[in-house]
Amino acid sequence: MAVQKSKPSRAKRGKRRSHDHVIQHALSIDKLSKEIHIRHHITKKGYYKGKKTLLFHLLSK
Repeated sequence: MAVQKSKPSRAKRGKRRSHDHVIQHALSIDKLSKEIHIRHHITKKGYYKGKKTLLFHLLSK
């Protein structure tokens, strides 16, 4: 069984945890459908920059 030699320092612990923070995504409102969505992502109805995306249109059939 692995046993540590010494207690990790506060700096080492902080460096390990530096990427554990919660990120709040930037939200946008689509021009055409007026839906709120994460920036640079399609809306739930399949719109991106005011246009219906082809990929979503094909998958929804």
